Amino acid sequence: MTCLGIDRFLEDPPPDLMGKHWGLLSNQASVNKDGYYSKDLLRGKFQNNLSCLFSPQPGFWGTEQDNMIETPHSLDPGTSLPLFSLYSRSRRPEAEMLKDIDVLLIDLQDVGTRVYTFITTLAYCLQEAQRQSKEVVVLDRPNPLGGLLMEGNVLQSDLTSFVGVFPLPMRHGLTMGELALLFNRELNIQADLRIIPMQGWPRSCYFDQTGLPWIMPSPNMPALSTAQVYPGQVLWEGTNLSEGRGTTRPFEIFGAPFINPHEVQDFLKNQALPGANLIPFVFRPTFQKWHGQVCRGFFLLIEDRQIYKPYLTTLILLQALTTLYPEAFRWKEPPYEYEWDRLPIDLLIGDQALRLALEAGEPVSALEHSWQEGLEKFLQMRQEYLLYP
Repeated sequence: MTCLGIDRFLEDPPPDLMGKHWGLLSNQASVNKDGYYSKDLLRGKFQNNLSCLFSPQPGFWGTEQDNMIETPHSLDPGTSLPLFSLYSRSRRPEAEMLKDIDVLLIDLQDVGTRVYTFITTLAYCLQEAQRQSKEVVVLDRPNPLGGLLMEGNVLQSDLTSFVGVFPLPMRHGLTMGELALLFNRELNIQADLRIIPMQGWPRSCYFDQTGLPWIMPSPNMPALSTAQVYPGQVLWEGTNLSEGRGTTRPFEIFGAPFINPHEVQDFLKNQALPGANLIPFVFRPTFQKWHGQVCRGFFLLIEDRQIYKPYLTTLILLQALTTLYPEAFRWKEPPYEYEWDRLPIDLLIGDQALRLALEAGEPVSALEHSWQEGLEKFLQMRQEYLLYP
């Protein structure tokens, strides 16, 4: 079994932190190997050290189902500690929140995709901790998609946002600890940072090979299979298609009332989707886009995750639907994650030229070729931040 950063911290806490006051950024997926909340374990063992809690989007308990639905500050009933929301009036820890602590512990389960907002919150915490002279300690967790495979274009600097804080590819293959090291240097943050690494996590290891319990880190990330399709299927958030919110299998299910699945399959009959199978599917979302209406689309089934390319797959599907349904298909209009002017799809793809090429009908295979140079540069850059073999 993989030994998590939180378990290593509990077993062998750094002596120099024992006389200090801590804050903890975590949520309902921040559990140890036995499924107990990190906040409760830390409060129970180090009662005089843990002073306050912080939560990311969408709140500690993951109660909110969509972006730009803020969660309030509160009092945690389990520990009786103040709980500061970092998805509220501000998405950064403010000086008043940090004033009574010396160290900010971060224990969050990421999902391995550039646009998942936990990694932006990580970067913001490093920046604000540096400004307030606070130490940051990241209790590391696995990248559930493993740490070997990467995919996609790197984010262009003019499209940074809350869903893209650094030029990462869509699937980045890094852990939170590794991302913290990378952000701290490459964004020139220079915070006082240390990582409590895992033990027994080889880079080839998917989450279901760790022996750890999967607790959904957000309400629409219910399973590892969701995380595996997410680096591509998240793009539907930038369209008028349902990405499956309001169903029990978000991102694996997608569609809209105007889609004819068999027509789409016929259009794609000569187009390979490595490792994936599209199963025609009908569903009725209970909330968000097309709620209450019958949608036709697909269930995206991964048959071989070693060759499945989530980003490439969804780009192929996206181009097919823009071609087949030009009158009905629409890009979602702003706002999206507090961006009021730029198209959500541009923020998600991270390169407007790529979106325009997609609209123009340029083969997706050519687009994949176009981002290889940037991906290779990222691969070389990330080498010095890798913590695991």
